[in-house]
Amino acid sequence: MRVGALAKQTGMTRDTIRFYERRGLISSRPSSDPSNSYRDYPDDTVERLDMIAQARAAGMSISELEMLVQVMETGDLEAFDADSFLAEKIGEIEASIARSRRFVALLRATRTALARAVR
Repeated sequence: MRVGALAKQTGMTRDTIRFYERRGLISSRPSSDPSNSYRDYPDDTVERLDMIAQARAAGMSISELEMLVQVMETGDLEAFDADSFLAEKIGEIEASIARSRRFVALLRATRTALARAVR
């Protein structure tokens, strides 16, 4: 799949996809057509980009993603304490969810109070 099709399918820009490739989060291979310089991305790149988008939305940094992807691809747990890393990320995301739920409750209470004030 070429970068344009990948961009359309994921909703990401071509520049974002190329950035993730430069950082080693995804990969491509030269096109099978030697007359052009296009790159082809494997079909499973859509899933990888979805995972990256979810991780970024949850607050994971690019460097953290690079470490995680490297461990996922190599299985090398020697230089990386995956359990501690993942436990920390889970804790951070759970705390963020709790903060978001409290804020949603505040917004609902404010909405209710404003509706009563208008009546």
